Amino acid sequence: MPLSFPRGRARFAVAAAACALALTTLTGCSDSGGGGGDSATKSAASPSAGGGTQVTIDNFKFRPAALTVAPGAKVTVVNNDTTTHTLTATKGASFDTGDIAPGKSATFTAPSKPGAFPYDCTIHPFMKGTLTVK
Repeated sequence: MPLSFPRGRARFAVAAAACALALTTLTGCSDSGGGGGDSATKSAASPSAGGGTQVTIDNFKFRPAALTVAPGAKVTVVNNDTTTHTLTATKGASFDTGDIAPGKSATFTAPSKPGAFPYDCTIHPFMKGTLTVK
């Protein structure tokens, strides 16, 4: 059986609705960082309600990927992705959020001694960042 397509105004309405749906979908996938670099480097650490700092996981990236905090600061990690992630120190087991389910968050305490502490997601080791304690 051949397909039939609407004619006239009905055809235009179907095409307009399809375009609007496509644009809405594409806009939702956009990082809106304006291009010209990794938006993770553009993000600033944002204080959380408890006076600590927040890292957001979005599109398989830590945002910000480089974060400086005071010794013993509380760091909240929010997972905005659709899969589980961790934020885990790669040396010395200084901190580890454990598994963070999509849409959930976890909090850890930064080390008390100053230094640079690289971290990754143990599930997705290509996701990397550095916590600097000063």
